[in-house]
Amino acid sequence: MVSKPVVLKVLLRQRHLQGHSAFNKEYDKLAKKIDPDLVGSGPSKAQFYRWLSGELRGLPYAHHCRILESMFPAWTAAQLFEPHTGGNEFVPEPPAKAAASPVPAQGMADVTAVFPTRPAFLHEVPPHKLFDNAEKISMVGLSLNLLCQQYSDKSLTDLLETGTVVELLFLDPQGEYIKARECEESHRPGVLTTLTALNIQTVQRLQSKLSPEAQGNLRIRTYDEAVRFNITVIDDVTCVVQPYLPDARGVESPTLVIEKQEGAPGLFNTFTQVLTSMWDRAKDVTA
Repeated sequence: MVSKPVVLKVLLRQRHLQGHSAFNKEYDKLAKKIDPDLVGSGPSKAQFYRWLSGELRGLPYAHHCRILESMFPAWTAAQLFEPHTGGNEFVPEPPAKAAASPVPAQGMADVTAVFPTRPAFLHEVPPHKLFDNAEKISMVGLSLNLLCQQYSDKSLTDLLETGTVVELLFLDPQGEYIKARECEESHRPGVLTTLTALNIQTVQRLQSKLSPEAQGNLRIRTYDEAVRFNITVIDDVTCVVQPYLPDARGVESPTLVIEKQEGAPGLFNTFTQVLTSMWDRAKDVTA
């Protein structure tokens, strides 16, 4: 049985934009008006045809959704990836618009979601949805379990082999501040040290199995400072932040999802600058 096409596929066919090259030309034309930094950031050929296949899990990343909603202003990104019951020969009509959402509070325009704990966040945004189509992943935290323990080696290998850059900044398992964090979380000495060292060894082992061309795409560093935030930045457009609370494990911390918005006040630049600064003064991990 042939599956129903997604709305996006039918609309692109109507405009003769169903080919990857033609689509990305239109993508760049709109990006130039919306955010010049997005010019050239359209989907790869594999990503594009995965969008049209109807098998995409979740939605593309926020910058792609912005361009798609500009390309088809009568539709939301979510509606564009719904099945179209009429088939390829019938052009879908846009659904009736819902009432406009409230404008975010001044100063918080880029915070798009807040979750009370990490498990609540992962229920809505599992690791595969966060990482699968990423072209760059940068992380700083403690043991970085979100990637090292909850995302499969195969998926990470596939990303690295297809050009995704992954930067991982761990709290130094041989340093002083990880011992302080063990005390703060009431762990026995060595619990976080062992876990973090194991995660570093896991990604090093994975790196050793990559092709020579892909090995440089995985970059590993450590820092020895007070651990304050777990920060994950995807493609310089999505930032996930957790504070480290006293007397509480990381899984119990609130989680903020922040989307980059040009010209809007918010927190995206604050946290990406924290990550960049820490990365610059960290030390490389060698095998």
